Amino acid sequence: MGKTDEDEIIRIAKKIDKMAQKKTASGALDLLKELKSVTMTLELLQSTRIGMSVNAIRKQSTDEEVTSLAKGLIKSWKKLLDEPGGGGGDKSSEEKRKEPTTPMVTSQGSPEPQEESSSSNSSKGDFAEATPNTLIATFPRAPVTSDSVRLKCREMITNALQTGDDHITIGADCDELGAQIEECIFTEFKNTDMKYKNRIRSRIANLKDVKNPNLRRNVLCGNVSPERISKMTAEEMASDELKEMRKNLTKEAIRDHQMAQTGGTKTDLFTCGKCKKKCCTYTQVQTRSADEPMTTFVFCNDCGNRWKFC
Repeated sequence: MGKTDEDEIIRIAKKIDKMAQKKTASGALDLLKELKSVTMTLELLQSTRIGMSVNAIRKQSTDEEVTSLAKGLIKSWKKLLDEPGGGGGDKSSEEKRKEPTTPMVTSQGSPEPQEESSSSNSSKGDFAEATPNTLIATFPRAPVTSDSVRLKCREMITNALQTGDDHITIGADCDELGAQIEECIFTEFKNTDMKYKNRIRSRIANLKDVKNPNLRRNVLCGNVSPERISKMTAEEMASDELKEMRKNLTKEAIRDHQMAQTGGTKTDLFTCGKCKKKCCTYTQVQTRSADEPMTTFVFCNDCGNRWKFC
């Protein structure tokens, strides 16, 4: 990467940012044409953050030529991630489209054969490493809404997706993704009641979690579809660290339960009231005052029945 290219891109980015701040796109077309002639690399995208500047002017401009050129640049830069070493593996975008093992879910509710695999991966305590998925562009666009509550929710989800710089590198359309996620949630509840709002809040909190960047990256890349993220449980969205903690706590609880079953003294002096067998284990605990006899707790080793013997 040449230092001259980086300086030139930074110069253009500053000019575009000023235009976006002033809400004018006058002269933006010439700057975008300059960018088109630059040989872009993934390293340049990350160091200059030019993707954010171009996306900002795309939103501000009413000139169709400027908007079209900006979209084209973002789309071409996104392809850099499909190259070897760019996070997309050795497969081409076309090969990814033809893979039968990774069908995506549309916001209209078509089946998701990959959901079982996603749940299985979640139970292992980590998401797959985020890789770009060109199928994200094939989702039907979310219907337009005039509902102020829904518009605000879409805006908040979009802001959550834009946490950090991942969306710049990946080149995802956060506005459209946010709208698709909200549309899936609204389709499920049919209104904007408290259940709808709670579901929205939980998506936002998990997507903004700085300790759980993999969830956000998987959504941005398309590994987790809008419909999938709209229905995921708190356990499925949890960070790798939290999943590992829960896994360890579960193991500890199972171990304690097993110890409770095997602890104590085995005896055949007691008869189980359920299975009528005598293979039991008992322990004695001082639950009352010192001058009172100890309480005997009995456990049936055959059926698991527990009872107290005074």
